[in-house]
Amino acid sequence: MLMIAVSDVHSPRYLMEYMAALSRHRSECREAAVVIWAGDMVDKGNVAALRPVVTATRSMCSRARIVAVYGNEEYFDREKLFASRYPEVLWLDDSYTVIEAGGEPVAVYGTRGALDEPTTWQRRHIPSIRLIYRRKVEKLRETVRLLRRRGYRVVVVMHYAPTTLTLEGEDPSIWKYMASREMEKAIIETRPNIVVHGHAHHSRRLEAELDGVRVLNVALPARRDVTIIRI
Repeated sequence: MLMIAVSDVHSPRYLMEYMAALSRHRSECREAAVVIWAGDMVDKGNVAALRPVVTATRSMCSRARIVAVYGNEEYFDREKLFASRYPEVLWLDDSYTVIEAGGEPVAVYGTRGALDEPTTWQRRHIPSIRLIYRRKVEKLRETVRLLRRRGYRVVVVMHYAPTTLTLEGEDPSIWKYMASREMEKAIIETRPNIVVHGHAHHSRRLEAELDGVRVLNVALPARRDVTIIRI
């Protein structure tokens, strides 16, 4: 199964770069079963700005299913609006879907992710944010463990980084606002096949391994390209 993954298009900011990247990978787009969006596909909660991203993706990857998670720019209070405005996108929010292509089912689990330390804005506006992040970690641990027991190959998609390994290049003083050590523990314990994340625009280390689990930062500003994944 071939997947195309990307995050942090921040439409309209990097929309043209995204479209150019899809054009460079025309053959992979035609083959892809899934296009994964790992969050921050628009800027500042701009729901309307996602329409040209959808249009470009559907035009180039016409047979692929679009599977997305929310990032910090798809604001908490606009999640339902994104889901209702774009029903052609499968939004995963601490949930999963099973995709079959070539007779091999793959489970894709999606979550916004968690942070070691909530941002100042989050602490001020979402008093329960620490509890929310703990629950997201536990839900991932519980669900991925179940999917592995059922024999699925598992792809985990999240916006925030699940490890600091793929934050190299970012200012270390802000790593705690970009990643989660508890999520890292959950990934090592449950051992999905691949973890895809975004958020790290300035990362110089775009791929790492957590005890044999492949972790990919697919942020468009870091890669200047989409990421091709074969399962």
